[in-house]
Formats: sequence, structure tokens, C-alpha cells
Amino acid sequence: EFEEARKWVANDLVFDKNVDVNLFESTIRILGGLLSTYHLSGDSLFLEKAKDIGNRLMPAFKTPSKIPYSDVNIGRGTAHPPRWTSDSTVAEVTSIQLEFRELSRLTGDEKFQKAVDEVMKHVHTLSGKNDGLVPMFINTNSGQFTHLGVYTMGARADSYYEYLLKQWIQGGKKENELLEDYMRAIEGVKKHLLQRSEPKKLTFVGELAHGHFSAKMDHLVCFLPGTLALGAHNGLAADHMKLAETLIETCYQMYAQVETGLSPEIVHFNLHAQKGHKDVEIKPADRHNLLRPETVESLFYMYRFTGDKKYQDWGWEILQNFNRYTRVPTGGYTSINNVQNPSNPEPRDKMESFFLGETLKYMFLLFSDDIDLINLDKYIFNTEAHPLPIWVPA
Repeated sequence: EFEEARKWVANDLVFDKNVDVNLFESTIRILGGLLSTYHLSGDSLFLEKAKDIGNRLMPAFKTPSKIPYSDVNIGRGTAHPPRWTSDSTVAEVTSIQLEFRELSRLTGDEKFQKAVDEVMKHVHTLSGKNDGLVPMFINTNSGQFTHLGVYTMGARADSYYEYLLKQWIQGGKKENELLEDYMRAIEGVKKHLLQRSEPKKLTFVGELAHGHFSAKMDHLVCFLPGTLALGAHNGLAADHMKLAETLIETCYQMYAQVETGLSPEIVHFNLHAQKGHKDVEIKPADRHNLLRPETVESLFYMYRFTGDKKYQDWGWEILQNFNRYTRVPTGGYTSINNVQNPSNPEPRDKMESFFLGETLKYMFLLFSDDIDLINLDKYIFNTEAHPLPIWVPA
């Protein structure tokens, strides 16, 4: 299968196309995937392709502030913000660093690393943070945060925090600004975003909007227990591991308390005990499941670092529910519209690439007891589950 795929990459993967792509998604999926495959196979074809796409993404950084545009035309070499705004998403511009830094290391061309390091240095100095928590948008002209006052660990901010820690690990734990920003952010989470639900008293991560707490938690936030565990494994505060353990329990409950045993895209937690109510409430607009990986990803880290088999058991339960409610008899898996209806979960006929790239890959790793199947002291995963080497292995 790999040979077949290699042949396709060699003969059919052509980037010289007049097409707009999203800088962030193309970096984490395509560039990250090619770099990872190069490392795991040693085949220079993949590095050549990585260099090609890397060069084609560079025009995104030609902005007044050096904060990249969201979209780039990889054939024409032009870039632009989304149709409706000159803002970029904070998570998107701060979650391309692992890949571009690695491309510089492999090619000896420092322009890739310079472009993405500049973004991190700039964000490090920006005002508008709240105890290390960042807003969701940043303007490509002014370089300033916009839409201030809303803080979330979910969509549009999530992987900023993940990449602070992972760049610090990737670079051999030398870049202190990254670590400072990460540690400060986790303190901000503890101070502003943590609450406990009723009746099970689950610790969850909510959102802050203009000083008001909202008990809303995206499934995306379930990356956090794994990231906290990875930090603790790399010598950070032991209470990060404690928090990881309580949060992964919550993420598991986001599956277990639902009729299909699959988590919706977003849940709201009950802060007050009500008779007959679970911890988790689901609004009709949020009850879809896109086969997302974040909980399974965190289960993998938790199992690797604690050896506690319950994390494998939880992953196995989730996998069985994916098989029960999302597997398509003719092949593949599908997103579903309604996790609350086991008799008709309303299949969407759409499978995101991250289901194969992340969800199943983390399942596979979770169920293996071979710690050298991607050793976490030698590799760091990008946010699309593509392993890249740690420059100075622990």
C-alpha cells in the first residue's frame, strides 16, 4: 500500500495549480504529512515534495505585519485574507511552526523558520492577552489582536497552546519564551476557565466572554489532557498531570453520557444539579460528530505516560461505537448529524482526512504496547498527528 501511495505522490501529486488553499490546513496536513513520511521512510521524494509545497505557501507571509494571510494560491504565488475580513485566526498562524522549522532544518534554507519564528516572537509581545490566554483573531495589517475579550481553548485558539509546548520540546527545550507563554496560559486556564459540573463534579474547561463564564466546551478542547501530560512528561509541574487526569475523565464522559456513545461537536455542562439531568447537555445545532481525534489522542498520551489500562478500555469503547454508528458497509466511515439517535444517527456521507490521519492512527498507537512505535522522547506529533523528530532527543 505504501508503494502504491508513493507512486501516486511521484506521478500525480502536482502543486502547480491555480487553486486557493488554507495555509494552516495545508501546512499541518500536506507539508506535515510529507515531512513525516520522509522521516519514517528515508525516501527523498517526500522531502522534495515538501520543499515544493513549502515554497508555494511562503507568499502568505507577505503582509504589512508579517502575520500570514489565511489563504494562498499555490499556482499563482498570491495570498489574501478570507473574503469577509483582514483577520487571520490566532490558532492558524501559530500552528504552522513545527513544520516550517523542520523544513528549514532539513533544507538548510532558513527562510521558512524565520517566517514562522517571527510570528511567535510578535505574539509573545502582544497586549490583549488575559493571563496568557489569547483572543481568537489577529489582524494581518496591524498585527494586533482583534475581537478582544473572548477566550477559549476550543476552535480558533486551541493549537496555539499545543504548539507553544511542542516547539519548546522540538527545539531541545531551549526557547524559554515559548515555555513562559505556555506555563502562563495554563495558569490562565486554571484561573479563568475551570469549573465543575453537576451531578458528577466533572472538571471541565469553559469559555470566557467579556468577563462572563460560559459552560460550553468544544470537543476540540480534549487535546488538552494529552498536551498537559506531554508537558509533565517533559519535566513541567506535576499538577499538570493531575489536571490531565481529571480532564480526560471529562472527555470520556462526553462520549459515555450520550446515547450513541459518541461525543457531539460541542457540549454544555450543568453547573447546578437538576433531577434527571446528566452533566452534559447537547443543543440541537451541536449534536453532530465529525470523527474527530482529540479525545483518542489524549487517551494515547495518558496511556503511554501512566500505563493505566483503563485508557485503552475507553479507547476500545469509542472505537466500537465508531464501528457501530459511523462505519459505511461499502467502505470508509462517515460523519453523522445526530449522536443522540442510535436508530438513525443521520450519516452525512463525508469522511474528513483527519479520521485516517489522526483518529485511527492514535487508536492504533493506543492499542500497541511498543513504546518504540513512535517514541515520544524522540518524536513530537504535529497537530495533524504527523510525527517529526525532536532536534535534541531527551
